[in-house]
Amino acid sequence: MLKCFCEPFDYDAIDRHPFEFRHQLVGHPAISLENLGRVLPALPSDQVFYSKGLTDLGINFDRAHLDHPNGMSIEQTIESIQTSNSYIAVSKPEADPSFKELFHDLIDDVSAVIRRRGTGTQALEPTLWLFIASPGAITPFHCDRYSNFLMQFRGSKDVAIFKPWNDEVITPEDCEAWVARSNRTPTWRPEADRFANKYHFKPGEAAHIPFVAGHYVKNGMEDVSITLSFFFHTEDTLRMSRALAVNHRLRSRMQRIGMEPTPIGRSRRRDVFKADVVHPLMEKVADLLKSRKSESTSGSAGP
Repeated sequence: MLKCFCEPFDYDAIDRHPFEFRHQLVGHPAISLENLGRVLPALPSDQVFYSKGLTDLGINFDRAHLDHPNGMSIEQTIESIQTSNSYIAVSKPEADPSFKELFHDLIDDVSAVIRRRGTGTQALEPTLWLFIASPGAITPFHCDRYSNFLMQFRGSKDVAIFKPWNDEVITPEDCEAWVARSNRTPTWRPEADRFANKYHFKPGEAAHIPFVAGHYVKNGMEDVSITLSFFFHTEDTLRMSRALAVNHRLRSRMQRIGMEPTPIGRSRRRDVFKADVVHPLMEKVADLLKSRKSESTSGSAGP
């Protein structure tokens, strides 16, 4: 029996396409504004990011706290979140004891879901992200390097989620570069909106956002929005991550001779070969070159 999620639950759709469901966590004390007002200022600053309320789907979400500061402290931002037009994103709130039980219950549920889906035995690299936003704020278009369960706790929001591996939404080159953690981010194209699956969420409602599926969010105007994301990998998504990294390295080399690698998601056989054979070889070569460079540098140093 699931502790956090409600049946019915579309197990077979995990990482294939988005879907909505319900969760059982509304009213959890860890997610109250009172507790968050205590927890957030105590977390390390590199886990708490806040900005002005975002209004453009094309904004670089990762840099919003740098490019669009709200001019307030985190304490002031939390206290005035109803009226200050602000956005807060919190990485790994499970570092605080008040989130520990909730985090482990979610790990248990997601691991059960993965076993039922047949893509592994447990949630790998699990982590939480918490989002608190003033009425009307937008989460710009982006994609995650993980699978995601998004749960609404307060306020409402309209969520647009795209099926993964659609080149008209996110190009293979953008997806590869993003997962490989280069400086390139997926580009929002308004004409791609016709492919979106759109949901309206209120407290108790949730959605699955597949691995590397593009999405954006528009918060309702009636109240502060509080949302919790559970990010995780499966054995399959870790393999796809390695395959995308291989394609990212190959692409620039192949483009010099007018060729491109086969995009990930087209051929499982090729994806597995890239992830399980080519990726380890590339890592070994990179380590060898790094080691030789280090030896050469130390050998040329003076006494």
